[in-house]
Amino acid sequence: LPKLLESGGGSAQAGGWKRLSCEASSYSFSMKCVGWFRQAPGKEREAVAAIYLSWATTYYSDSVKGRFIIARDNDKDAVYLHMNDLKPEDTAMYYCATDWPCQHGSAWSRPDLPNYWGQGTQVTVST
Repeated sequence: LPKLLESGGGSAQAGGWKRLSCEASSYSFSMKCVGWFRQAPGKEREAVAAIYLSWATTYYSDSVKGRFIIARDNDKDAVYLHMNDLKPEDTAMYYCATDWPCQHGSAWSRPDLPNYWGQGTQVTVST
């Protein structure tokens, strides 16, 4: 089974930035969907962004559009999430996920669909 490994989490000040990375072992992201989801304490897991690498199409939740960028790392088989202008409400555990047809309709935003998940990386934004 593929394993996904997230990195880059940690603490940041409001208005700052963080760059999360997701790498896979025993798996290639080539031509696949890769997404980032997050879950804050007491809340449901929600979609943040996704990318369909076959089309280079990206998807963003309204709460992060214009602040976050999801892209493939051209130097290695990885996907990163660059988070700018962080807000305290961005505080959550961030999970990388892959292997689902994110390019169809609203599928990109459904946390029930990806088959593979990482363990998560915590992002904490303080004022």
